[in-house]
Amino acid sequence: MLIPTTFKKSTIASIAITTLAFSPIANSAGSGGIVSEDTSSMFSAGKKATYSPYAQRNFPDRPLWGDTHLHTAISFDAGTFGASLLPADAYLFAKGKEVISSTGQPVRLSRPLDFLVVADHSDNMGLYPELQSGAPFVMASEKGREWNAMIKAGGQEGVKAAADIIGLFSQGKFPAELMSLPGTSLYRNTWDGIIDAAEDANDPGHFTAFIGYEWTSLDKGNNLHRVIMYRDNADRAKLLEPFTATPPLGSNNPVDLWHWMDRYEEKTAGQVLAIAHNGNLSNGIMFPETTTFKGIELDKEYVETRAKRERLYEVTQIKGDGETHPYLSTNDEFADYETWDIGNLDISALKKKAMLKGEYARSALKTGLQLEDKFGTNPYKFGLIGSTDSHTGLATAQEDNFFGKHSGGEPSKDRYLHPMAKVAKGEYKGYAPAASGWAAVWANENTRASIFDAMQRKETYATTGSRMVVRFFGGWDFDIKDASDRQPARVGYAKGVPMGANLTSQPKGKKAPTFLVAALKDPLSGNLDRIQIIKGWLDNKGGLHEQVYNVVWSDDRKADTKGKLPAVGNTVDIASATWTNSIGEPELITVWQDPNFDAKQSAFYYARVIEIPTPRWTAYEAEFYNLKMPAEVPMITTERAYTSPIWFTPVN
Repeated sequence: MLIPTTFKKSTIASIAITTLAFSPIANSAGSGGIVSEDTSSMFSAGKKATYSPYAQRNFPDRPLWGDTHLHTAISFDAGTFGASLLPADAYLFAKGKEVISSTGQPVRLSRPLDFLVVADHSDNMGLYPELQSGAPFVMASEKGREWNAMIKAGGQEGVKAAADIIGLFSQGKFPAELMSLPGTSLYRNTWDGIIDAAEDANDPGHFTAFIGYEWTSLDKGNNLHRVIMYRDNADRAKLLEPFTATPPLGSNNPVDLWHWMDRYEEKTAGQVLAIAHNGNLSNGIMFPETTTFKGIELDKEYVETRAKRERLYEVTQIKGDGETHPYLSTNDEFADYETWDIGNLDISALKKKAMLKGEYARSALKTGLQLEDKFGTNPYKFGLIGSTDSHTGLATAQEDNFFGKHSGGEPSKDRYLHPMAKVAKGEYKGYAPAASGWAAVWANENTRASIFDAMQRKETYATTGSRMVVRFFGGWDFDIKDASDRQPARVGYAKGVPMGANLTSQPKGKKAPTFLVAALKDPLSGNLDRIQIIKGWLDNKGGLHEQVYNVVWSDDRKADTKGKLPAVGNTVDIASATWTNSIGEPELITVWQDPNFDAKQSAFYYARVIEIPTPRWTAYEAEFYNLKMPAEVPMITTERAYTSPIWFTPVN
């Protein structure tokens, strides 16, 4: 195993890129810039590399930051909770403009985002404004009149209306006379308005506004939601209305959603992708091992279609973190992060331990190896992103600027007291929502096409709210000297493959793959504690395993014989909601080689970057409103990043 190397420089390095061979002829006549008549120099071997390490690059040199999962007042549950911001407001906010929140508070991001997907619900699209205004078809319904009165009353009455609406929809009992369905003028006009807002906000090269929606599938309260994201412009997106989860026009079965995606692409020559999320609220049905929730056995068609359609997974967001669970990863000291494991989405069914394996990303990545061994295709070969799932029209994931899950949970002196949801079987506490979920994408350009294509190749990572820069490459030739390069991407692309890709075949004479991993802190967040590489593999007898390796870390700590490190420490002052960067490091980089590699075993590797402890949003809330939080309220967090994996598949 190569010895980890730690760099402790405070400068923010340029993370990039390798040099491309280029054609001097193509760059001469007609393109300007060449003044020498000595053409011999143009063909010398030395021209394969440029003196400037930043010239002739063709790789992304910075991550683009965004949110692929934001709701506005158009979503029936968001509007009922009091949201008033529309897609145009959401785009302005994402671009870094100051807006007034639905509760009348001025709010602004610390830094603009690069892209945004407004993903309002596919079902009942456009209904909320009709409920609020008391449209004739609403007032003709007993339930419609009841909800109209509660919404007008506002406050907690509005919250109760939202809970009632969500509960009935989750259980498939939503009043038929109130549904907004595809094919109606209400639905059509709303969808056209969503598209038009994205077109107006899209500014190629500066800010990307994607067209999208959330397919709102539930099976008796078990979450199967997917965000549908378009690579396309309005001319294609308007040709087919979204797929809903309500039969007979729609379905709650993801297989039917994938068929709709096929139809869309056949009809329009466009491209869409589906991003699942919140397996933790699916009660075990998000990542099936043998049969789907419909009782149908997995087969070759299922695994191939899922692998094609679902190339990303939203691993972290407001409703909990979905990397892994302490019950599944008993030797992982960082497994219990913002864990939501009470029950399904509407808490109509409580959680059982047997469900967990079908809910979390790491266990799904492992299960995928087994299914690949059986069917020849891994359906869970997905990359990782985070996104907020905020229902406020405000994409906020930073701890000191968190505007909550819905507008009833925007900053106030008592929001921690009001449950996000409460039913007879349990509740999600008011302090439970996590300020989490950014998607980082290594795309060459800030355009719909470039970002979408980077997502398709899974060159992405998730963070829980800070904007740390993370590189992760795998190959067979990385050497510890590569960790000394101030441009790790240059050597990374030259000698290996990036996050989201497959390792090439094992060359003769190479005993094990090597990985180059680097991280730079977010200048507005905590220093880095460590970088870990998580390996999962399928052994020769069909057994699944996982191992967490500490590969590089801060300060002068020493790992014990089992590789475990002493804790980095804690500088958080909860009362003032502050910390110091007197521990940790601003950047970490190393080359690591798998010490237990077996070329006959399929495996995946992904990097997890852990920050030092910093104040959680609840600490900022307590400091601002001068509150004394109850002891059970968590006040400290450890932000983190998860890269997309790199996979190894044996030759046979």
